[in-house]
Amino acid sequence: MAGATTVKNALAKWEMDSKQKASEATEIKLFGQIPPIEKLDDSLSTLINCEKLSLSTNRIEKITNLGGLKNLKILSLSRNNIKTLVGLEPLQDTLEELWISYNLIERLRGIQSFKKLKVLYMSNNLVNDWDEFMRLADLPLLADLAFVGNPLQEKCAPQYNWIQEVSKRLPHLKKVDGAHIVKNED
Repeated sequence: MAGATTVKNALAKWEMDSKQKASEATEIKLFGQIPPIEKLDDSLSTLINCEKLSLSTNRIEKITNLGGLKNLKILSLSRNNIKTLVGLEPLQDTLEELWISYNLIERLRGIQSFKKLKVLYMSNNLVNDWDEFMRLADLPLLADLAFVGNPLQEKCAPQYNWIQEVSKRLPHLKKVDGAHIVKNED
């Protein structure tokens, strides 16, 4: 892994810069490391008080080693090389916001176990069919969804109103791709 920053080294640098102990911090920003982080190592398990963790704009391919993040509510993994949501499972009881735009995700298998998820930003991924999209219907608290730039949205947009179509399928949403959903009172 020559040429990559380890999470351990990124945390050490963060501690020096912020003058805080990572194990005590509630918010940690490890985005845009130079050179980029490629692998999530077990030093993440020390972040027991972390509620918001930003690992965006790196070169992470797999989600791993999140078991120790018992208080994590917001996770940012945007602008990486992630292909699957596998590895997020340890966060299913705490995660409220997942920011995972600009990755390589085609399938949403496993997302339905995140019953506290309120915000899902996953624009510019590779989801291309309604069956995958409909896994989001099992998220009772999901209110804010960013999905623009996925093949499904791109192929729907010219034929009919994407936001109307999404709000029909996910009636509990309040916002889609930044637009507030107006409910018709019948």
